[in-house]
Amino acid sequence: MSPITTHVLDTSLGEPADGVVVTLALLDEHDAPTAVGHGVTNEDGRVTTLLPPGEATPGVYRLTFETTAYFARTHRESFYPRIEITFHLTDGGSHYHVPVLLSPYGYTTYRGS
Repeated sequence: MSPITTHVLDTSLGEPADGVVVTLALLDEHDAPTAVGHGVTNEDGRVTTLLPPGEATPGVYRLTFETTAYFARTHRESFYPRIEITFHLTDGGSHYHVPVLLSPYGYTTYRGS
């Protein structure tokens, strides 16, 4: 499994958000991103293949969730065209899980397990 994973739940529907495009980028010292992983949430709302197992290096990463297309497929408007979550990975040997609780007009995130 990837050392960085995510899970998107649509709290307005009470179910996983299937089909959300997710990009993982590593930021340099000037916050310039380099894409290092890409995926689409599965029927359970998860992406577990952003990086090959054991290939995370410490640094600042950004997960970008393309929410406009997801909400358009479900015939709903959304206030946020995308969600960008920036986080600091300090231990390349650890697992970092970043869940997102999503609705058309808000979102919440945290470091999961």
